[in-house]
Amino acid sequence: KRKEKKKTKRLSKLIINLFTIIMNSSALSDVFRSHPIHIPFSNLPDFTSLRHLPDSYTWTTKDDLLFSASDSDESPPSIDLTDPHVATRLGHACTTWGAFQITNHGVPSRLLDDIEFLSRSLFRLPVHRKLKASRSENGISGYGVARIASFFNKQMWSEGFTVIGSPLDDFRKLWPRHHLKFCEIIQEYEEHMQKLAAKLMCLALGSLGVEEKDIK
Repeated sequence: KRKEKKKTKRLSKLIINLFTIIMNSSALSDVFRSHPIHIPFSNLPDFTSLRHLPDSYTWTTKDDLLFSASDSDESPPSIDLTDPHVATRLGHACTTWGAFQITNHGVPSRLLDDIEFLSRSLFRLPVHRKLKASRSENGISGYGVARIASFFNKQMWSEGFTVIGSPLDDFRKLWPRHHLKFCEIIQEYEEHMQKLAAKLMCLALGSLGVEEKDIK
């Protein structure tokens, strides 16, 4: 039991440290600066004129770690945040799956629709428009390759847009007339996500026997 308590205490401390990084944008910025990822625009092929797909963009199950690692058709557990036993269920999902889905999270449907509309509006822009807000080689925010790209051996068929702090400068480049409206959506979404992240972290710690007062 003593060993189990020490193990739980170490794990709790690790989770608290991770929580601090997640909630502290400056700490996260330092991590991103240490691992820069950018789009090698000069090496991008012209997909409109290609007759054969470059090997760097040809994915197999060996290249897709997420696909090859799972032989099951099961989905991650869905957890209702209003469930009286939510902490236990969430803790079980973390130890068995490492991932979970949530329902009754309290984020307004209207806001989810807004953030989806914003995302679609951004990625539907012509490439030359998106490049106006491209992430610099040592930068953090802006348009570029998804940050998970470094975990794969192949070039990803996707793009990403990182927002750290205010997106005002980047959004002004993309939407000179409507950037304030989109900034307001991001700000509201960030506020809800921070509250939700804090709640999930407290529940995860609660499943380990750590009380909320111990976090503060």
